[in-house]
Amino acid sequence: MNAIETTGTVDAQHQLRLDAPLPVAGSSRVRVIVLVPEAGDIDEHGWAKVAVTSPAFDFLKDSAEDIYTRTDGKPFHDQR
Repeated sequence: MNAIETTGTVDAQHQLRLDAPLPVAGSSRVRVIVLVPEAGDIDEHGWAKVAVTSPAFDFLKDSAEDIYTRTDGKPFHDQR
């Protein structure tokens, strides 16, 4: 079984409307898991803001942590 992650909106008629077409050839049955945010959940932007401002990550500002450069490693080319 393959998994596809996408986003969408549940409309006023309780129907799921996807933001983009699925990359599925032809007609087929699917299983759907719907993750609904809770009232107190932090969105992705909120998590990023917390990570940037949290003192827990201050060690990353130390130049001694810069152990890799753009010339390290080999390029990755996804070949689908």
